[in-house]
Amino acid sequence: MSTTSPGARPGVLPPGAGAEQVNRRAARKWAAVREERLFLFLAIVIGVIAGLAVVCFRVVIGWLQLYLLGSPLTPLAHRLPLVPALVGLVIGALLVLVFSGARGSGVNQTKAALYIYDGYIPFRTVVGKFITSALAIGSGQSLGPEDPSIQMGAGLASLVGRKLKLSRARMRLLAPLGAAAGLAAAFNAPIASILFVIEEVIGQWSMSILSAVVLSAVAGTVVERWFLGAHSLFTVPPFELRNPVELAAYAGLGVVGGFASLAFVKAVIWLRPKLKAMPRWTQYFQPAIGGLLVGIIAIWYPQVLGAGYIIINQALHAQFLWTTLAILAVMKILATLFSFTSGTPGGMFAPTLVIGALVGGAVGGFEHLLFPHIAAGVSAYVMVGMGVAFAGILRAPMTSVFMIIEISGSYTVVLPLLIANSIAFFISRSFQHTPIFDALTHQDGLDLPSMEERREEEVLHVEDAMQPPTSPVLQWSDTVASALTAAGDNAFVLVHGGGARWAGIPTTRLAALVKDGMGQHRLGEVLAASRLPTLHPDEPLEMFLREAGDAPLLPVVHRADDRLLGVATLSGVLATYRHADTPVPEMQPQKGLA
Repeated sequence: MSTTSPGARPGVLPPGAGAEQVNRRAARKWAAVREERLFLFLAIVIGVIAGLAVVCFRVVIGWLQLYLLGSPLTPLAHRLPLVPALVGLVIGALLVLVFSGARGSGVNQTKAALYIYDGYIPFRTVVGKFITSALAIGSGQSLGPEDPSIQMGAGLASLVGRKLKLSRARMRLLAPLGAAAGLAAAFNAPIASILFVIEEVIGQWSMSILSAVVLSAVAGTVVERWFLGAHSLFTVPPFELRNPVELAAYAGLGVVGGFASLAFVKAVIWLRPKLKAMPRWTQYFQPAIGGLLVGIIAIWYPQVLGAGYIIINQALHAQFLWTTLAILAVMKILATLFSFTSGTPGGMFAPTLVIGALVGGAVGGFEHLLFPHIAAGVSAYVMVGMGVAFAGILRAPMTSVFMIIEISGSYTVVLPLLIANSIAFFISRSFQHTPIFDALTHQDGLDLPSMEERREEEVLHVEDAMQPPTSPVLQWSDTVASALTAAGDNAFVLVHGGGARWAGIPTTRLAALVKDGMGQHRLGEVLAASRLPTLHPDEPLEMFLREAGDAPLLPVVHRADDRLLGVATLSGVLATYRHADTPVPEMQPQKGLA
């Protein structure tokens, strides 16, 4: 693309500008390489720091559960529902008086830091999230540690960036690194963590960002495994799909799980704003009331307490009847609803997986009664059910697939998982147009980008704005005088220099050259140092805005043989963006205009 300085003629580089421009580009490139290397190193450092913090977080949660409620397998019944309620009072006071930024699950708060506050998360919020979430989960609230770990990791990354006095642009990129490391350390699933951060936090990525996110997540996972062991969260029995007819059974699970997920999301979106609209003084007591209700449920069904990963392992090994699993699924949905909508800090990852596992086990057990010839055991339905709930509630379909693969350590579950997840995702989207994280964002009065909408929005291409050229296409061998005559009333004309070389020249400049006695010069002599960028029909339309510079139009050429297919003009591009929702008449294919 040609570069012009003030007063220079469009399409011609000033004398000596070429070497200077090359030197500037080389210097910028080397500076970018050094900055990227530093960024990758910081990704590892952030991963280690976030991993250590999350390891401490998980240890504290385990200690609190043991101290407050006793063994997770046999909690002390006489402490229910007193302990969750009393600890809820402490949490409410901390949230109102000390750690107001620690509310919520942590996912939307991390997105808000990224898109509103330039990656800034106060260290006070990290401390508050650690304390209040550990108290909540440790006292039995039906919440998980993964979402808070995302915010804590992002907050520690923000602290590192502030200490190093990084630029605002780099600060915005650090938050996803800490988020990926925190989630990977909490969940021991680095691939799923990377996908979730890209799918729900960043929304779009480049290779440099992906590399940094991968390094950070891997570092966080290594730290977690170093201290807590490399074993996975669940022990999964082997699974084999013997009969393709069984896929219909998994499709049924997708339907049931999709509607169960929909009911939970609808309930959260309905109840949460009602509690938020209550007088401020009630915020002192809402976590306690939520804990009290969870504790009452736990008197009869203690499996609903805390994250609930133990019950997943029990369901995987068929330790419950399908009727019991169905009842537990309903109780877990209610317990999570009470805990989350009360404003108690904690995540939805773990409850979502537990709900899915219980629904999957219940559906699998019921289908075995109806169709005894089904070969797959209930454990397979439990695994698929976790992915179904993740796809239906959190609406992260890719993350749900790879998460279950990492958890199970087997790819044989992929086919039923894809079918069931797709059905659940379709049901959720059909009856709840706004994803749960976006709905929670709107309830909090924030305007954050919807990652689902970004994935679904139609990308405009150059061909959408391409038009036939209205002026003749001149050749390198044409004289200036003949070019002026051929240009007619056009203000700007294209000049083809053979192959992929194109240039453009304003008609006013042609007239000036003729007036200066250069009418018999060839256009190739006049435009020897000029080059006009070319576009291809399949490229994003924004490429015109990047490449055009001062040129009023750019040639659109065929990828195979550089034939001119049409032109893209600034007015045409702006009109296409303006009428993006209106169908644009399709241009007839051109055989080649040059």
